[in-house]
Amino acid sequence: MLNGSRFVRGALLAALVMSGSVRAAEISSEGRKLGADLDAMKVEDLWLAKQRVNWKTGEPLGESPKDGKGHTHCSAFVAAFCFRQDVYILRPPEHSSTLLANAQFDWLASEGRDKGWKPVGSSIEAQHLANRGIVVVATYRESDPKKPGHIAIVRPSTKSDRSIEEEGPQIIQAGMTNDNSTTLREGFKHHPAAWKKGAVRYFAHEPARP
Repeated sequence: MLNGSRFVRGALLAALVMSGSVRAAEISSEGRKLGADLDAMKVEDLWLAKQRVNWKTGEPLGESPKDGKGHTHCSAFVAAFCFRQDVYILRPPEHSSTLLANAQFDWLASEGRDKGWKPVGSSIEAQHLANRGIVVVATYRESDPKKPGHIAIVRPSTKSDRSIEEEGPQIIQAGMTNDNSTTLREGFKHHPAAWKKGAVRYFAHEPARP
């Protein structure tokens, strides 16, 4: 049986997704806590490209690969953060790290609904929700199943709605470049269709809190 606070948080998420009524420039106390939790991940020092890493910690595992591939860890980073927030998203060992971002995109749109994930209709709504302390992921699936997609977490920001329309919400990501805070347009630049064709999809999940 759901406790009262969990029910209220779920109702809040549903109401915010439906109404988009929260101004993006406002960051609640829960949003500030979410931002601090994201900063604590130290993504610019861990989950680095061209390394084999522990998906939960981002720490390197022995010798770096010699195959010349990028070996980026966007999906592992997102999985690790969600794990620490007690939020389930597709992750190892249920799916290998290989092409995990594409698989997470598909999972979020299907099984993810049963785990509390809800689609978010726009980049502005995604930023609004993150500012309320709600975990929001931005995800892109490559049409070629042999190419990796990309996934990031929307982080709280006081940027204006106009800035969000021009450059996307603010995100934290691992990838070819690891960024504690960057725009979605910049973070997804290695996937040209993601921003230019509006192919990024957003999903939100209420963080588990005591």
